[in-house]
Amino acid sequence: QVQLIESGGGLVQAGDSLRLSCAAPGRTFSMYAMAWFRQAPGKEREFVAAISWNGDSTPYADSVKGRFTISRHNAKNTVYLQMNSLKPEDTAVYYCAAGNIGKYYYWGQGTQVTVSS
Repeated sequence: QVQLIESGGGLVQAGDSLRLSCAAPGRTFSMYAMAWFRQAPGKEREFVAAISWNGDSTPYADSVKGRFTISRHNAKNTVYLQMNSLKPEDTAVYYCAAGNIGKYYYWGQGTQVTVSS
């Protein structure tokens, strides 16, 4: 079992930046690919970005390419999502996930990001 703890969400204005963090206590963090998903009110959960265990592969959703950057620090058991040039349509609950690229087994509880216009 992998516990995932997200933090860093909040209320910002359009154009601002936020950095989300996801901590995964334990010694297995570096074994997993990590990802961020988000779910807006009334919508299905959607993929945002992922990163392979060694950081070599970082796929992104088209809607965030060029604005969001995913990174990881295996020694700190943490994955990050740097979000720049935020838009109101980025408003959602953001979830951290662990597993393999394209298939994730463990999920965090989510952190709310609200972008006002």
